[in-house]
Amino acid sequence: MTESVRFEVLGPVRAWRGDVEIELGPPQQRAALAVLLLQGGTSLSPAQLVEALWGGAEPKAATGMVRSYISRLRHALEPATPIKSLGGGYAIVAPALDLTEFQHLLAKGDADSLRTALALWHGTPLSGVNGFEAERVRLEQLRLKAIEDLAAADIEAGHHAEATAALSELITEQPLRERPRELLMLALYRSGRQAEALDVYARIQRRLEDELGLYPGPELREMQRRILSSDPTLAATITRPTQLPPELPEFVGREDLRQALTETLRTSGAAVPVVALEGLAGIGKTTLAVQLGHTIAASFPDGQLFTDLSVSTDPLSELLRGIGVTDLPPSSSERAALWRTRTTGRHLLVILDDARDADEIRPLLPGAGGPAVMITARQRLYGLPHAQWRKVSALDPTASLRLLERLIGPRAHEDVAATKELVRRTAGLPQVLQAVGARVASRPDWTMPQALQRLGRPAPGSPVTPPECGAIEKPYESALSQLSKTQSRAFRLLSHLPTPLVPLATAAKTLNLPLPATAAILESLVDAHLLNPAGPDAYRYQEPLREFARSRAGQEDWIDTALTQNA
Repeated sequence: MTESVRFEVLGPVRAWRGDVEIELGPPQQRAALAVLLLQGGTSLSPAQLVEALWGGAEPKAATGMVRSYISRLRHALEPATPIKSLGGGYAIVAPALDLTEFQHLLAKGDADSLRTALALWHGTPLSGVNGFEAERVRLEQLRLKAIEDLAAADIEAGHHAEATAALSELITEQPLRERPRELLMLALYRSGRQAEALDVYARIQRRLEDELGLYPGPELREMQRRILSSDPTLAATITRPTQLPPELPEFVGREDLRQALTETLRTSGAAVPVVALEGLAGIGKTTLAVQLGHTIAASFPDGQLFTDLSVSTDPLSELLRGIGVTDLPPSSSERAALWRTRTTGRHLLVILDDARDADEIRPLLPGAGGPAVMITARQRLYGLPHAQWRKVSALDPTASLRLLERLIGPRAHEDVAATKELVRRTAGLPQVLQAVGARVASRPDWTMPQALQRLGRPAPGSPVTPPECGAIEKPYESALSQLSKTQSRAFRLLSHLPTPLVPLATAAKTLNLPLPATAAILESLVDAHLLNPAGPDAYRYQEPLREFARSRAGQEDWIDTALTQNA
């Protein structure tokens, strides 16, 4: 089967069969082909072709030359030549022409179609042939408009960097054309580069006055006015994110803390309200932040963003995409500036979960005048002067009992003494209560005294570890992994003292360290919420943490201690 011929006029006049270019002969012969291609299938007589090719200055043998061009073109385009004889003239009916495809794509008008249309261009249209000046101008104007329309579509889609690059190139090519400058001003403004946007106007104003004695047109002047006045209608449409994880139906307690946090987050002013929650792994910091976020969501109608910093590789980009920015600046400083610009004045709640370092938080703080931020961290991060830190502690006995009631139902009231003892053993730690409650709920035949007897970590060497132990200890394992070797050893060894109370002097003797060094280690464990202060020069384990630490104290700890003491 013979492949059809494709023609190009959006660049040099060429013809292709498959991937092979067809030799079309000298320039005037190519020009004859171009004339026929631009007629849209209309037949031209030899005399009309002569007029089109020479414009009244034809040589004496022009008609014969035209017939010769047609004959040679037909031969070049064989075996299936598209040049037909119609009504005493010549025509190319429905040619596969790049210009036809270009115009079809322009009519669609969407960004993908415009991008595909512009990819069809390969230089100056109708190059390599004489004449056609008016047609070249017409085609060039179509190309310029397509570039502008694509840039406008990219700006609306948030692809500001791509639009800025294309418009800057177009301005270099067409320095007095005003629409590219108007669009460039908008792209820069929406990228948080207001000063640069106004400089675009200043430069074209000077150039028009110097070269033409003119002022910028009304569209450019209006764009400058709107930028100067921070016209809110210039702002891109921002996606209203609702990224909060689901609420927990069994959430209880912390009423006073929730009230205080709510009042702080709802405070508007020049500074961004920032509250930060610190506490032991698994204590319920994230749960509290999410629950509070749902409670006050109506105060932040522009959206709620949630980022887990422990797993995110690029949280700033995630936040920008969360508010609808898809075309991200290349540098982190530009992204941070764009984040602040796009969030200023917008009522957004931003939750930054499981933060480890103040340096990762600072570029994530939004602009002022509307947003508020909640941070959760396992210990206080220094270097965030605007953050108001609050410690999330264990639940009180009343809240602990309410949580267990929600988890196991009426059985909590069958033996109140046993239930209270079970609650006491959990030390008010929510993840322990959740795991124990789930275990009891899965055994409806257990009484509460039986639950007390059966629950708890088995003795070392036991062949099976109950599943609730894994759920309880997973966050503790994570916390333990973040300790230094010295901290980890102290946390494990001191758990074997006779009581949960750890006097400083006893700890120093057990660890075989001076008192100041021992105090520094124990204070660092308080910072990590693995120990609690218990008065002057004393510390205390919470019972579930003590059991966990005892289960992790290996023989090497005692051998190491004995060797140190006997050295």
